[in-house]
Amino acid sequence: MAEAAVRYLRDGRLEGEHAPALSVSGSLQCCPLAARAMLHVTAALASHAASGKSQARGLVIVAFDRSPQVYLDFMRRRGLDPNTFNRCVRILDCYSDPIGWKQKIQSQQHQESSVEPCSMDKENVTIFRSVKDVDKLMCSIIDLGRGFEGEDKIYFTIAIDSISSMLKDASVSSISGLLSNLRSHDQTSSIFWLIHSDLHEPKFSRAFECLSTMVASVEPAVVDSVYEEEIPGNMSFLEKNYSNAKFYVRLKRRNGRVKHLYEELHVEGNDVKFISSSVSAEVNQNLLPKVQFNLELSEKERSDRANVVLPFEHQGKGEPIRIYDGRRSLPEAQQDPNLTASAILDEVKLPKSATSKGEIHYIRDSDDEQPDSDEDPDDDLDI
Repeated sequence: MAEAAVRYLRDGRLEGEHAPALSVSGSLQCCPLAARAMLHVTAALASHAASGKSQARGLVIVAFDRSPQVYLDFMRRRGLDPNTFNRCVRILDCYSDPIGWKQKIQSQQHQESSVEPCSMDKENVTIFRSVKDVDKLMCSIIDLGRGFEGEDKIYFTIAIDSISSMLKDASVSSISGLLSNLRSHDQTSSIFWLIHSDLHEPKFSRAFECLSTMVASVEPAVVDSVYEEEIPGNMSFLEKNYSNAKFYVRLKRRNGRVKHLYEELHVEGNDVKFISSSVSAEVNQNLLPKVQFNLELSEKERSDRANVVLPFEHQGKGEPIRIYDGRRSLPEAQQDPNLTASAILDEVKLPKSATSKGEIHYIRDSDDEQPDSDEDPDDDLDI
């Protein structure tokens, strides 16, 4: 559930632990909806920080895929007023001029930015022009997080969109190191990011999932089929996937238990809605391991297992207990032709009273075994 993931990020970290992390993944068939889910989580955490209900005092947005204006407009529609936005949201703009070309070409950039319709851009938006320098990017994120006002220790939440855009200019190891360092930073309350899983090899997506404590996947509501024919008057599968999707969340709790949740994501105009649903059979089937044998017993197999007589089990029929000592000597076994090497039993009588004294009987492993001696076994050595 989206709200469960938001609450988990809102509560933040515990002392001595890394910050909780959420990885939101989507495919090309429903990339817009994965981005909408990212916007929903971002706006919800910004609202909690503004109202003082979260551990974090503010939210740092690292914008790679969308202009900062998209975030500003979306949060305004969610009811976040400009004064509150200025206090609890910072945007690191890696979208407008990622490698500094516009700064070199446009000499009047500052004059053009001053006439933009959003009056809060100058305070909240910091343009970053060195996306290839991961170390510098980390320092800029932390500097923005430390700029929030508050008493005692100030925590902040980090939102990154998207990892796929970062991989165009940096390696997987450097970005993994960046996320790990941000999670372990003592002022990071929580962190979440977006990744388009179908643009990368599966091992890369799994590498970033291992760094997260929650994994949310946005999957298409309608799967395309080459054999499916278009029906006149009905929406195509592409149109349906742009307004509906399946939202799966895998949440790992602090006690080690893993919880799977499922919701339906709907987009109506500019609003994103999540409709709760009980865990479906499809999710339960995915949890079962795929093996070539049956892990459950049938009724006949359970009955047969219950009727198995254990080798040393006393049946309580009044007969003497027969215990196989496993070490009968060969001459003794040869005297009784009815005994075999695999079924030599000693007949042991139970004591008539419970107060009888116990005895220890020593049985040699073989007749060739010599009695114990007090002689020093090293007497024959010339020491």
